[in-house]
Amino acid sequence: MKFELEHSDPQSAARAGKIHTDHGSIETPIFMPVGTAGTVKAVHQRELKADIKAQIILGNTYHLYLRPGLDVLEQAGGLHQFISWDGPILTDSGGYQIFSLAAQRKLKEEGATFKSHIDGSSHFFSPEGVMDIQRTIGADFIMAFDECTPYPCEKNYAKHSLDLTHKWLDRCIQQFHATDAKYGYQQELLPIVQGSVYPDLRKKSAEYIAGKNCFANAIGGLSVGEPAEDMYAMTELVCDILPKEKPRYLMGVGTPANILECIALGIDMFDCVMPTRNARHGLLFTQYGIINIRNEKWKNDFSPLDESGHTFVDSSYTKAYLRHLLVCNELLAAQIASVHNLGFYLWLVKEARQKIKEGDFLSWKNKMVKQVTQRL
Repeated sequence: MKFELEHSDPQSAARAGKIHTDHGSIETPIFMPVGTAGTVKAVHQRELKADIKAQIILGNTYHLYLRPGLDVLEQAGGLHQFISWDGPILTDSGGYQIFSLAAQRKLKEEGATFKSHIDGSSHFFSPEGVMDIQRTIGADFIMAFDECTPYPCEKNYAKHSLDLTHKWLDRCIQQFHATDAKYGYQQELLPIVQGSVYPDLRKKSAEYIAGKNCFANAIGGLSVGEPAEDMYAMTELVCDILPKEKPRYLMGVGTPANILECIALGIDMFDCVMPTRNARHGLLFTQYGIINIRNEKWKNDFSPLDESGHTFVDSSYTKAYLRHLLVCNELLAAQIASVHNLGFYLWLVKEARQKIKEGDFLSWKNKMVKQVTQRL
C-alpha cells in the first residue's frame, strides 16, 4: 500500500491525498459508510458505487464474528467475496462494541470476555485472536484491539486503560507480523490513539503510536459524549504529533460540521453511523441544513430532497413523497433517505478535497459549517 500527500491547505492543516490498495485507490479526505454486519443498512452495493460514490466501506469484527461466523466467511473467500464488494474494506476490531457492552463484559490484561447480544453465549477476544479474526474476515485495513473509554472518565481509569491499550497494541503488532493475509492481497494494521480528554495522556499515546511506524494511524475514544470543543482540542493535539506522511483516521465522527472542522485539523478518514441511522428516522442532511422530513411542513412540498441541485438519488423523489413513505413505514423510505444522506456526506468530503486543491478550503469550510448546522 502507498499514501500520497498531494496538497496541503495554506491556511489550515487540511490536506488532500490518495491511498493506494490492492482493491483500488481512495481519495482523501474520505468518509467511509458503515456496513457493520456486511451491509450498509438499506443500501445496495450498486448504489454504494453508482450513486453514493463510496470508495471504501467498514465492517465490524464483533458482529461478523458472531454472524455469519468465520467459517462461512472463509469458505466464501473473505468478506469482499461474501458481500460482492470489490473496493477496499476496513474492519473495526470490536473494541467499541465490547465497550458498549459494559454490563456484559470483563476486561483483564489477557483480553476481554463478553456475552453475545444475540444469545447470551460467552466469548473471549484477545489481541492475538482479534488479529486472526480480522485476517480471516479479509479487510484491507485491520484495526488494533483497544479499550474505548467512556465519557466522563476518571483520569486514573483513563491512564490504566491507556496502558492496557498500548500493551494490547504490542501484542497485535507481533501477531499481525507473525501471520499472513489469507486471500492474496495486502492488509495493513492501524493502531489507535486513546487517552480520553486528558492532553497529557493523548500526547503520550500519540507519541507511542507514532513510534510503531504503521501504515496509518487512528484516533479513538472521541465522539462518545464529550463536548465538541474537547473533541477538536484532542484531535488537534494528536494530529500535531502523528506523522504527516501517514493517513490519519478519526473513528466514529460524526456530523457534517464535525467532519469539516476535523478535516481542517488534519484528519483524512472518517466513519459514522449517523447518516444511515438518522435517515431511518427521517433526518436528512443537505447543503443548506438539516431536514426532519416527518414534519407537517413537508407534506405538500414537491421540491427535490436537496435544493442545491446535488441529487444523490432519483431526482423525481420529492420531500412530500419521502415524508409519505416514512409516515407509512414503507421500507423504501429508509433506502431513499440513506442513499441521500450518504451521497451528501461523500459529496461534502469530495468538495472539501477540491477546495484544498484550489487553496480556498478554510473560507469555504467556515461558510459550510454555518449552513449544514441550520435546522430547516
